[in-house]
Order: sequence, then C-alpha cells, then structure tokens
Amino acid sequence: MTPTAPPSYTATDVASDEGRYLALQARDARFDGHFFTGVTSTGIYCRPVCAVRTPRRENCRFFALAAQAESAGFRPCLRCRPELAPQAMVWSVQDASGILVQQAVRLLDAPDLWPTPAAPGEGSATVARLAERLGVSDRHLRRIFEAALGVSPLQYLQTRRLLTAKQLLTDTAMPVTQVALASGFASVRRFNAAFVGHYGLNPTQLRRNGGGSAASGAGRTSAVRLAWRPPLDVAALLAFFEKRQFHGVECVVHGADGPGLRRTVRLARTCTGLPQETTGWLSARFDLARHQVLLQTSDSLYPVLPLVIRRVRAMLDLDADPAAINAVLHPHFPEGDGLRVPGAFDGFELAVRAVLGQQITVAAARTLGQRLVERLGEPIATPWPGLHRLFPTAATLARADGDTLGQLGIVRQRQAAIVALARAVDSGALPLHAGADVPSTTAALCALPGIGDWTAQYIAMRVLRWPDAFPAGDVALHKALGVQQHKNPARAAQEASQAWRPWRSYAVLRAWAAGGSSAGAAQPTDAQTLSKR
Repeated sequence: MTPTAPPSYTATDVASDEGRYLALQARDARFDGHFFTGVTSTGIYCRPVCAVRTPRRENCRFFALAAQAESAGFRPCLRCRPELAPQAMVWSVQDASGILVQQAVRLLDAPDLWPTPAAPGEGSATVARLAERLGVSDRHLRRIFEAALGVSPLQYLQTRRLLTAKQLLTDTAMPVTQVALASGFASVRRFNAAFVGHYGLNPTQLRRNGGGSAASGAGRTSAVRLAWRPPLDVAALLAFFEKRQFHGVECVVHGADGPGLRRTVRLARTCTGLPQETTGWLSARFDLARHQVLLQTSDSLYPVLPLVIRRVRAMLDLDADPAAINAVLHPHFPEGDGLRVPGAFDGFELAVRAVLGQQITVAAARTLGQRLVERLGEPIATPWPGLHRLFPTAATLARADGDTLGQLGIVRQRQAAIVALARAVDSGALPLHAGADVPSTTAALCALPGIGDWTAQYIAMRVLRWPDAFPAGDVALHKALGVQQHKNPARAAQEASQAWRPWRSYAVLRAWAAGGSSAGAAQPTDAQTLSKR
C-alpha cells in the first residue's frame, strides 16, 4: 500500500547514504530489501522498516546485501528479521558482467539448485559447478561477483542458507535437524557451527529468542512470512489467477482474514533431491497492512519448505522492485504502478496451460485444462473440499495418446505440442524454472512442434521470471498499443517496446490491463505456431 503522503525523496536519492537514512527514519516499505543498516553500537543489521528506535546517523553503516552486512561482522535483527526482505537486484540487458552476476545470484538464491546436502568442501565445488553452468571459469565468476557485490559467491550462498534456516526456526516448529538439511547443511554439527560463528548463538537459542512457534493446527505449519515492496495491486493479481484457476487444483479466496490463494503442490525428485516426489498443499494469505504474505503448508512439504517459499515468492512476484519498474513505465502506463507479473508454482503446468490457450479465449482454455486435470490428475487430501487434485505430471502427459487427449476436446496440433513438451521436460532436456537460461530455453521451446514465439515468450515471462520478455505477436497487445492496423503489427509492437526495456514483461501486463477489462483476455495469433501446423 502506497503511503498517503510519501516522503519527497526518490529511489535515486536513496542511492546515497543520506537518502538511505531518510528512508530509515520514515520506515518506508518501498525500499525494503534495497539496503540494510548495520548499527555499530549494537552490532546488528536491520531492514529499513524495522520498528525499533532509529539509531543515530553516525552509528549507521549501509549495505546493499545482507551478505555484505554479515561479512562486515553484523548479526541479523531478531525483530525486523532481514530474511523476510524482498530480494533486490539491478536488472541489465546490455552489460555482460552485470547479466552474468544477475544469473549467478538467481541460481544461488534458488534452493532447488543448492547442493543437497552441503558436505565438507562442497562450497568450492558449488562455485565451480555454477561457473560451468554459466559458461565461465570459476576464477572469472568470483572476480566479477566480488567486484559487483563486494562479497564472494560462497559468502553470498552461506548467508542465503543461514537466513533461510533462521526463517524456518522462527516461523515453524520444524525440528532443528530438518531445518539444517532443508537449508542445505550436511549435518546438525556443521549447521550449529555455522550458526554460532555468524550469529553468536545456537539455533535453539535463536528459536527461543526469536519466537519460533508451534504448528497452528493439525497438518499445518505456522505462518511463514513473506514480505513485498509496495505498491502491489493484490486484487488484480488474484483476479488474474482466479480467471484461470482449475477447480480442485487451485482456489482464490476472499475471506474475512484477507484475500489469498490456495493450491495443491507436486515437486519432482529432480528438483528436491529426495528419493521420491513430494506432494501437499499450500495457502498464501495477503496481510495488506504489513505488506506480507502469510504462507501455510501441509507437513509433507516441511523437507522442501525453502523451495516452496522461493516458488511462492516467484508465483506472486513478491521480489519485484516497483520503484525501478515505475521509473521506466509510469510515463507510458501511469495507471499500472501496482501491477505484478503473475508467475507459476510449477513451470511444466504453466507451459501446458500456455499451449492449451493458443488462439482461444481464457474461458475456453480453462475448460480444456479442467478436463485434463479431471481425467489425468491424481487425487489428494487437503483441509478444503474444493482442493483435491494434482495437475498431471510430465511423465503422465508424455504417455498420453491421441484418443485420450482428443476426447477432452484438444485439437490434434495441440496434442502433439503437449506430448512433445511433456517428453522434453520428463527427460530433463527442457528445464522450466526461474534459474533456467532464457535464450536457450526459449529456443528449445520454439523447436518443439506447435510452439512458437508467443508461447515461448509467455513462458519466459511467467515461468523463467524474465522481466524483459515480450510476446510481440499478442493480439490484445496490438490492440492496446493501437498497432493492429499496421502491415506488420508485431514489428511495430517490438519497436514501441524498446522504450520499456528491461521491464517489458511488466509493460505487457499494463498494456493488457489498459486495453481491456481483463489482462490477457484475448489470446495471440502466433504466426510461427501457425506456420508449423
């Protein structure tokens, strides 16, 4: 929620330490996660929204990252809890080193890409594997990482693990052993040693001091808090999901305790490292006054809770930086400052939805998806009668024959696209998650039968979390931009979009909202897809 009378300073002003101190005095949630304040008189670092008495200016040191504050010897505040802060990263589409650091940070932030578990010497191996994945030497990665952020990749990863563990200790009743393993540590002994070394107290002391609570009910964790930066148009975000929800799989709720989203969850062994797939349910409720999402899950998701948290943050776009986005887009779309790009909990599920939605209305695509879920999805027990089904796995759809899919009303061309997509994902050849490489993934998608540029860009926008994705062939976008009468409307849209980089994904959402009563109400005419049929 935007303050009724916000301070006169801007995001540019806050780049200076004096500007940061002004934001700290105002406790302005718009700058949460943009910086952390280390207080030399206490040895503690805080978020700018911390409710404690504002420290004197001469006692404040400012850091862009929690890892920088911890590297300087500061411990996280037990009151404002730095682990709750939205992630902050400056996006670039031109600077090669900046792009590489962005990709490295995204991978280090993703629990499903952490080694499981972290064994002695695992840290150096992690950096080596990360460098190999990014196509550079580990020495080069360390050099540009430290030059850009002032800490090493290992320091960043260790801070991320410890803050994740701190959140689980405070917000859940998970046993310490389970917290240690879920946070990427090989043993409780190594976990305790790291905790004492960084924070000066052991995990059980932190749980007592930090107020870790018992489960709030049978089969539920206590609420895990996930913060966001205002403004966030919660109503528009939930309306987007509600228009596309499949009964039994997900449900938008408007209860007395706040709006929210519930859904069933399936996590494959390949992303958890566990011996079998993990299933369960989650409930995400918006606390509008505190700019937080309160997340509850089934006990079955305890071992993978860091991964669930990460995916929920991506699904609800909680790490978006409205100040940076609005600085570019507000002159073009002044009514959309609070709009976020809806993500996806499961990349494969969203990709199937995108294929089903090609060239038909949202309502028609939802009907086809509902039939698919009822025919091929598996039952699951949850606390809510309306939530009782899992979306089909990639393996299930890879084996689906034409008769099965045809009986659901799915036309032959999209049957081929769904099966090809499922086989690519099931084999591991096509990773669909926020850490995947955008150019290679979109190219691999376009190489599949029945999938063209619109579908690939839509998946990049919602699954890969690429802020500069742009489905240039989208009909609703053409209408919103007034280019539908051009000889080549896609090219005209591309030319217009250059002014919105690197936030074109957000521009698309704003254009959809400005051009009709609902975002994305019209589906694309994908020339590349048509040419493949």
